[in-house]
Amino acid sequence: MANSGFKMNGDWEKQLNAAIKGGMDKLASDHTRMIDSLSRQYRGRPTEEIKPALQREWRRVNGGSITDPELTEYAQAISDGTKVTFRNGGVRR
Repeated sequence: MANSGFKMNGDWEKQLNAAIKGGMDKLASDHTRMIDSLSRQYRGRPTEEIKPALQREWRRVNGGSITDPELTEYAQAISDGTKVTFRNGGVRR
């Protein structure tokens, strides 16, 4: 078998976890900023008006989709003016 030149040192798992945590922290921060921005614009408006804007922004920030129950929950929080904070490992309302 050829030597690939790839070498794992003893703390590779710790380094990998630190890299993943940094990426997840950034993603959580990006989502919190997105919700804050939408809250300033849509507070007090009906959830059905907020949902399409939230879905667009979610796709832009996350590159993926959001489930309808989550979309409805976050849209309701935006409408109500409830602070939503994303953290690595969960969401706080």
